[in-house]
Amino acid sequence: MIKGFFMSKLKTFLFLTALFISDYGLSAVQPLHIYAEEYFAADWGPAPEVKAQFERAYPQCQVTIQSFDSRTTMLNRLRLEGKNTKADIVLGMDNHQLEAAEKTGLFAPAKVDFSRLSLPVEWKNTTFVPYEFSKYAFIYDKSKLTNPPESLKELVEREDLKVIYQDPRTSSIGRGLLVWMNKIYPPEQVEKAWQQLQKHTLTVGKGWSETYGTFLKGEGDLVLSNNTSPIYHLLTDQKENYAATEFSEGETLQIDFAGKIAGKHNICADEFLAFLLKPEIQNIIITKGVMLPVVEGDLEPHYAALKNAVMQGKTIDTLSVSAEQIKHWIEVWQRALSK
Repeated sequence: MIKGFFMSKLKTFLFLTALFISDYGLSAVQPLHIYAEEYFAADWGPAPEVKAQFERAYPQCQVTIQSFDSRTTMLNRLRLEGKNTKADIVLGMDNHQLEAAEKTGLFAPAKVDFSRLSLPVEWKNTTFVPYEFSKYAFIYDKSKLTNPPESLKELVEREDLKVIYQDPRTSSIGRGLLVWMNKIYPPEQVEKAWQQLQKHTLTVGKGWSETYGTFLKGEGDLVLSNNTSPIYHLLTDQKENYAATEFSEGETLQIDFAGKIAGKHNICADEFLAFLLKPEIQNIIITKGVMLPVVEGDLEPHYAALKNAVMQGKTIDTLSVSAEQIKHWIEVWQRALSK
């Protein structure tokens, strides 16, 4: 009788275990494949430490990260692969790709507590999870430029300033300026504004690394970047001479987000997305990636102070910008530069 009772309990346990595995895709070791943009995935980026801490907290989850040289390349690969993609999570898209990512139809709603988010604008999307943000800004050397522009219009009009920025076709930061210009200038004035800026643009580079490197070599007065860049120089290089512009019109945002692929039934994906919002993990992400946290918490003081200033400052909300608008604005930019 005891043996029969034991066997009955064992069968029930095995059935429930099989049901759990069937429903959630959980096994002794559950692979979690992540597509990530290179700044997150790099050896010096957040990925190694975030991966190590996640696997320590969830030993049943085994993370592999595939790096892409740009966000555009990553999203194009995802479109090409479709439902056959190897990815469980795609990480490193930004708010200017929000509509394009949704239109793939490949993402499922995230199971995270969105009420924890603390951003300068309201994040209404429940599919994608923001994990870092910053404002776009022009970085300058205070010891060389003592009268920086106080508005985007002043930057455009002042021909004594040598400006460096990124190509909006290949750079997410370049797209940030594209959106910014089109939010400040009326449609009929944007092309002329680009032409004015072109008169004193030193270079338009493919990506951030090469353009910022050019600036650090002493070329140009201002370079388009994130408003967090001076913190990097302060904490890493112990240099206090770099500053970010603060424009009277306000600035646009870069909000980086992640999403899980639908139909995978990978419980590790839900856990990972929620993991990104833990304050201790946010500290890793922001200090390694040099961005701002999307939640409140006990954060590194310099980043916490800048976030407080950003939350109180003027922000231009661009979350409603469509892919079609960006395409049109790029055409206007190309036309202006070709004249």
